[in-house]
Amino acid sequence: MHRTARRASGGAALLLAATLVLTACGPQSQGGDDETTETSTETSDADSGELGIVPSVQIDIEGAEVEAEAGGDAVDPAGDGSAECAEGTAIAMAGALTGPNAALGLNIQYGAQVAVDAFNEANPGCQVELKPFDTEGDPQKATQVAPQIVGDESVIGLLGPAFSGETAATGDVFNQAGLLSLTASATNPDLTANGWTNFFRGLANDAVQGPSVAKYLVNTQEFASVCVVADNSDYGIGLAEQITTGLGDAANPDCAAEVKTGDKDFSAAVQIIAGADADAVFYAGYYAEAAPFVQGLRDGGVDLPFVSADGTNDPQFVEQAGAASEGAILSCPCGPAPDDFAATYEESAGQAPGVYSVEGYDLATIMLTGIASGVTDRAAMIDYVANYSGEGLARNYEWDDMGELASALIWIYEVQ
Repeated sequence: MHRTARRASGGAALLLAATLVLTACGPQSQGGDDETTETSTETSDADSGELGIVPSVQIDIEGAEVEAEAGGDAVDPAGDGSAECAEGTAIAMAGALTGPNAALGLNIQYGAQVAVDAFNEANPGCQVELKPFDTEGDPQKATQVAPQIVGDESVIGLLGPAFSGETAATGDVFNQAGLLSLTASATNPDLTANGWTNFFRGLANDAVQGPSVAKYLVNTQEFASVCVVADNSDYGIGLAEQITTGLGDAANPDCAAEVKTGDKDFSAAVQIIAGADADAVFYAGYYAEAAPFVQGLRDGGVDLPFVSADGTNDPQFVEQAGAASEGAILSCPCGPAPDDFAATYEESAGQAPGVYSVEGYDLATIMLTGIASGVTDRAAMIDYVANYSGEGLARNYEWDDMGELASALIWIYEVQ
C-alpha cells in the first residue's frame, strides 16, 4: 500500500490548548503488573520527598538540543459535532492494564478516554466506545487476547499493542484481520520491517531514540565510558543494541550486563559495574526492574549517573526507587503534557498524565476524526491513517510507507 499524505481537517475550535507549558511526562500508578493506585508526577513517597520527572530539553538525531515547537492547532476530537455512525461503533486499546508495568498501558488508555469523552459529548449522533483489552504486557498473554479483539466486529481500529514484545507476537494476527494497529509506545525498530500494512507507530522508534540519546550522553554530558545494561525483553534488547552502537567507543564492554524481566536481585550486575572504570550507567528496560536496580547500585556504593529511556520514564520509578532515583536522566520519544490537557486528564483519570498519555489522546483523536469523516470499517480506517497528516498535542502525525512517522524527536527528562 502506498501511503500518500493528505491533510486532515482541523475541525472546530481546539478543546485543549496545545501551548507547551510543560508538565512531567512520567506515567501514573499501578499495582502488581498494572493496576492503578494513586500517582502523580511528584511522588509523595517518604524516601523520595518531592522528587518528580520533569522535561529538560528536546534533542535531534545528533543529540543536539533543539528548541521545542510551541505547538500548532491540534486537531480537536470533538470535531464540529455533526458525526454520524452506527450504534456500537468501537475502537480497542490493548496493553498492560494490570501487572508490574501497568502504568504504561493505563496512561495510554486514560489519554484515549479523554479524546473519546470529548468526541461523544460533542456528537450525539455518534457514540464511540473505547474497549480496553489487558495483555499484562506479556507476549504470550497477548496472543490469547488478540483473537478476542479481532473477533469483536464492533472494533474498527486498535490503539496498541503497547509493548514491543506483544506487538511482535500479535502483529500477524492483526495484519491478516485487516485491523489497524496504531501503537503509542512500541518502539522496537524491527516492528515496521515485517511487511504489515496495518501497523503504524505514533512516536519515534529506538533507531532514532538510541543514537540521539547516545550522542547526547557523549557530546553534551561528556560521558566517555558508559555501562549498558539490558533486560531480556524485545524492547530492552533492541534499545540496548541501538544505544551501544550509538555510543561507539564510549560503550564499555567490561561492564555491559544482562538482566531478566521480573528480577529483583541485581547484585551480580552491580558488582560488575562497581569494578569498572565508567562515567554512567544506561539501563534498557522497564521501571519495574529499573527501580530496584538503581537502588541496588546506590546500596552497593555505585554513585554513577543513572540513565534510562521511556520504559523507565514513569512516576512509579520514582516512587519505587525513592531517593535513589534523584538525578536520573530519562529519555522518551513521548511529548510532555500541555497544561490544559493535564487538567482535563486528571479530572477524568483521577491522576496526572504520564508517559504516552498524550500519544494515547492524539492517536485516539486520529481514529475518531476518521469515524467522523465517514469511516465505517477496518479497511477504510487503515486507509484513513495511511493518508493522514495533522497536528496533535505531541507532534505532527504523518506516516511514511513503512508506517513510521515522517518526523519525530526525543525528549530528555530528569528526576528532580
